[in-house]
Amino acid sequence: MPAQPPAWRSLPLPAVLAAALLILLLSWAGPVRADTTAAAAAFRCDGDPLSARLVPGAMDEPGIPDPTSGPVPVGGFVVLQWRDLSLQLPRTNNAGPASFTDGKWWWSLEDPAHPRFRLRRSRGDVQDFACEAAT
Repeated sequence: MPAQPPAWRSLPLPAVLAAALLILLLSWAGPVRADTTAAAAAFRCDGDPLSARLVPGAMDEPGIPDPTSGPVPVGGFVVLQWRDLSLQLPRTNNAGPASFTDGKWWWSLEDPAHPRFRLRRSRGDVQDFACEAAT
C-alpha cells in the first residue's frame, strides 16, 4: 500500500505559502516582554475616577527611528477604566505627544496634568470631558 502524501500537500499553494510566511514572521518576532505595561495613572474626568494604563509598543522603544523617515512601527495602546466603561484605544500615528483613538473615543496626553478625553457622538459632534490628574 503506497504512503499517503502529507495533508499540507492537498492545500492550495497560496495557503501553504501564507502559513509558511506566518511561521517565519513569528519566529523573527522574538519573545514577548513581560515588563511592557506601566502602572495605571489616576485621573478624574467629569468628577469620576479614571484609570489609564499605558501599554507601550515598538513605537515607544528607544532607538526606533523617527516615524517621519519611513514606515511606522506598531504602537502601543492605553486601557481606560471610567464609569462603567473599559476602553482599549490604540496609539495614533500623529506627531507630538501620545494620543490614542478607536475613532469614537480619543485620549491625549498633550498636558499630562489635564489630558484630553473626547467622545465622537452619533450626531457627529464631539463631547469633551474635563480631566485632571488625581492627587
